[in-house]
Amino acid sequence: MFENMDIGKMGEMMKELQSKAKEMEEQSKKITMTAKAGGGMVEVTANGANEIIDITIDDSLLSDKSSLQILLISAINDVIKMVEDNKKSQAMNSLGGMMGGMNPFGMK
Repeated sequence: MFENMDIGKMGEMMKELQSKAKEMEEQSKKITMTAKAGGGMVEVTANGANEIIDITIDDSLLSDKSSLQILLISAINDVIKMVEDNKKSQAMNSLGGMMGGMNPFGMK
């Protein structure tokens, strides 16, 4: 299985993968995603590096602590899932491009 593999090319490929990963990490900080809860009464925005960068809360929720907590938790969980899904998608697209369309692991 590995008898025809060139170790030098593997090293180059690993360096390219590391470089691509660092580049993707930098680009991900520029991507923003927003999740809404309670019909838009709470909005949470995160960047692609899983950093919450903004939270907007409708004034009417300020007197209802339990509802505010529930909506914040919901919006934060939603935006984190959006960021993770985006990371997976970018990684698969990047890996697919580097592999030249080959699919050695049977991934879709």
